Amino acid sequence: MTTTQDISQILELLPHRYPMLLVDRVVEQVNGKYIKAYKNVTINEPFFTGHFPQKPIMPGVLILEALAQASGILAFGSVGKTPAQGSLYYLVGIDNARFKQPVVPGDQLHLYVEMTRNMRGIYKFTAEASVEGRVVAQAELMCTERSVS
Repeated sequence: MTTTQDISQILELLPHRYPMLLVDRVVEQVNGKYIKAYKNVTINEPFFTGHFPQKPIMPGVLILEALAQASGILAFGSVGKTPAQGSLYYLVGIDNARFKQPVVPGDQLHLYVEMTRNMRGIYKFTAEASVEGRVVAQAELMCTERSVS
């Protein structure tokens, strides 16, 4: 099943809100397989006032967070649950993270995440962020589903 999702649908799947919501749109998703999404990076982002004022660069940890949020959307879609049903996905591991180029205001950060494994509620993903077809970051991510009450 391939789906697209706008911001209102993303808000139903992720508990994040401004300024921590880092996925603007899902352009393609095949549940249990992969997701393609993006984040529009603007000078209005609150982190640019301190990172770095003279040469604004999106922090690498926030690029990883955007990839993790896309992973969460994919995980929710793959099991057919939502946070409203009392469950969340927590990031539990990041391996082999690499940053190749800076991300700056005006860039559109494309997020590609592929689910590589699901075993007993632990999900593994390979993730890649790119700008204009150039890879800017890569990582292997793990998340787990937890009930919240």
